[in-house]
Amino acid sequence: MTLLQRVADLLSDRGLEVGNVDVVVAAERPMLSPFIPEMRRRIGDVLGIDSGRVTIKATTTEGLGFVGRGEGIAAQAVALVERRAINIDV
Repeated sequence: MTLLQRVADLLSDRGLEVGNVDVVVAAERPMLSPFIPEMRRRIGDVLGIDSGRVTIKATTTEGLGFVGRGEGIAAQAVALVERRAINIDV
């Protein structure tokens, strides 16, 4: 979360904001589905977006590679980054 906060700060400093995030986590264990709502909330909080704009999917690697052997967890994330909207009061 510290790294994510740093990235959010860098984006904000440049007038950018995260529109949404899509995350895929590959792990043989633990079963992640009970933790996904809290993960979405925490990521949304750090990025300053509603948790409804954060999707997280969990999968396994069917026993393949270091993830399949239970030696680690892998994750991929894609984010839509947009210029911050400018509010002009007329």
